[in-house]
Amino acid sequence: MYEQTLYVWRSTKGETRLKRALILVNAYSKLISAINQPIRLKEEFDKLGVEVDIKKNSIDTAMIIEGEAVSFVEDYDFVIYLDKDKYTSSLLEKAGIRLFNRHEAIRVCDDKMDTHIRLAGHGISMPDTIGGLLCYNEEASIDEAMTRIELIEEKLGYPCIIKECYGSLGAKVYCADNREELLTRMEKVKLKSHLFQKMISSSRGRDVRVIVIGGKAICGMQRISKTDFRSNIELGGVAEPIELSKPFIEISEKVAHILDLDYCGIDILYGENGEPVVCEVNSNAFFGAMESVSGVNVAAKYAEYIYETIY
Repeated sequence: MYEQTLYVWRSTKGETRLKRALILVNAYSKLISAINQPIRLKEEFDKLGVEVDIKKNSIDTAMIIEGEAVSFVEDYDFVIYLDKDKYTSSLLEKAGIRLFNRHEAIRVCDDKMDTHIRLAGHGISMPDTIGGLLCYNEEASIDEAMTRIELIEEKLGYPCIIKECYGSLGAKVYCADNREELLTRMEKVKLKSHLFQKMISSSRGRDVRVIVIGGKAICGMQRISKTDFRSNIELGGVAEPIELSKPFIEISEKVAHILDLDYCGIDILYGENGEPVVCEVNSNAFFGAMESVSGVNVAAKYAEYIYETIY
């Protein structure tokens, strides 16, 4: 048992220590959004009396030594893991460190096909999806998969969406309007994990991003592009405030629960009748634009949720 005081925990034995947290970020990212995210969180944790260090992820963060998972992250109460390196997150968690989000939630969300598989069977509306075949031979001809191509045409039709399973900010997502374009896209992604999806034409160039924290949908924004089938702000989309309807709130919270996410951004498409159709789930969704558009202090709400969870 600990009695809460500003900046320290005081144990029943009279011992005290600082409340400390670590934010681990990707070692290579230079995106402004990625740089600002941990800074905003640190600002909000400072107000709560939690000392926060921001560090780049590294191969010496955790490793296996003499058959045991060993962490070199010491004297922190928890780690906010703003990276997608699944090996380090797994090792840290196995070493007993509480991560936000948890390793498995990050891993599943990082793989778009894995996300849809995990959500399947839970009553979540999603675009019809076909997993791409793995190819290990660069010289292999796409023509050898003609039966697969015909199945894609039959089940999904055109236009058809092709996604690499690992990617963010709208990158590595393609659209094919006919067989020739489909073959070209398939050749491009054949050596990578990928999937094919039915285009939700009623939502072309527009979607809704919902932020969920601690199982509650706290805010949302609509994103619109007049020049691209993708609505991502990084690709020229424009965001505007939106009042989330009950169906959008309910499906967002249900998705976060199924995937065991402490925090996430869920991209939702509009079905033919305006109903929500889940497109993607982002475990480390940037919230800078969301704060500006919605007026909600997302960083504060996330920090407060973590504080209440840990302390």
